Amino acid sequence: MTPTEDQIGSYIAASGKAAWEVPGLPADTPLRPIKTVGIIGAGTMGGGIAMNFATAGFQVRIVETTQEALDRGLAVVRGNYQRSSDKGRFPQDEVEARMARFDGRLAIADLADCDLIIEAVFENMELKRKIFTELDAVMKPGAILATNTSALDINEIAGMTKRPEDVIGLHFFSPANVMKLLEIVRAKHTADDVVATCMALAKDINKIATLVGVCPGFVGNRILFARQIQANKLVYQGVMPWDVDAALNQFGFKMGPFQMSDLAGLDIGWSKGAKTDNPIRDALCELDRRGQKTKAGFYDYDENRRPVPSDVTAGIIREITGAEPSKMSADEIIEICIYPMINEAVKILEENKAQRPSDVDVVWLNGYGWPADKGGPMFYGDMVGAQAVLNRMEALGAEDAAFAPAETLRTLAAEGGKFTEVDTGGLKV
Repeated sequence: MTPTEDQIGSYIAASGKAAWEVPGLPADTPLRPIKTVGIIGAGTMGGGIAMNFATAGFQVRIVETTQEALDRGLAVVRGNYQRSSDKGRFPQDEVEARMARFDGRLAIADLADCDLIIEAVFENMELKRKIFTELDAVMKPGAILATNTSALDINEIAGMTKRPEDVIGLHFFSPANVMKLLEIVRAKHTADDVVATCMALAKDINKIATLVGVCPGFVGNRILFARQIQANKLVYQGVMPWDVDAALNQFGFKMGPFQMSDLAGLDIGWSKGAKTDNPIRDALCELDRRGQKTKAGFYDYDENRRPVPSDVTAGIIREITGAEPSKMSADEIIEICIYPMINEAVKILEENKAQRPSDVDVVWLNGYGWPADKGGPMFYGDMVGAQAVLNRMEALGAEDAAFAPAETLRTLAAEGGKFTEVDTGGLKV
């Protein structure tokens, strides 16, 4: 039976409320006082994260490696605030009040007396290890040391310090000053008061928080990776990227996987001459087709950044894959891309890396544009039924063991159970 709009709305509201509840965390856990927030990195993520705190009235100390990078980052922040003011969201003097809360610096040591540090440099483990080694040496006792990593092992990062109990993941979503979701990642040694403080801070800066555990990609990106792998496999079977995107658009996503890649930039994690595990992407980048910013990626873009299917891309795909162009129904594309997300979410629950099934839905509704009329991956799983998901995963798992059906999925199909009612015991670190 198809759920009504009211039923879906009630589920989403209840899920959002439940995400704030942390079983086993005493309600009277004392919070660490947070007055000054230090941000390492003034790029797109660092600047966006900093805006959340400045907007909420916190003093923000932001560090970059050069004066030029610092000035550029603060100019972007001012421009963002100015645009909001120009649209009438707040008066001009509020722009100045918010900018006055920023204090730009060029040395990590200048953050020593901050109450919370958020490292927001690019995804490189060696760099993050180096930064946390330095933070451990300079930060005052009791400071919370957070990383904005989107996928790396926070236990390894915390291991660079003599105070792993003070280390936590605060995974903001881009653009960080706009997106509502905050994945709070509890590592093996993270102290209760650090978790409680960060959950409370999320409310202060107007975010929707979910507490998750350490695994590659955490909850949101781990599920995204499963979708991306299947989307790429379809291209190797001759399905064009725009046909995959069109099916996902029809499902309700504003952007499909390849539209999203073009927006983010195909050259993330790529450098000239590099041979990665994605030769199609490599070939596009070598032609300077790096996404929307170069007006060409998987798609060609007109002056209004409207995507147009590209003959160049189609030629590269044929050359690399050897596959003849093939057509596949939107329904089948949706099953191949969406059902593995449901299966991966179940595996995350089995591994106790999420508190509850509804938290998975909160992550995808607020961080990845999951269509609200389908409630989230777990809710949608109940709409189509566990048996349908199992049938598809058995076929995909036969091709690639990484997509083998989760044991809990088999149980749900056999017993007629619901994804939204899976209880594997909550989050364990």
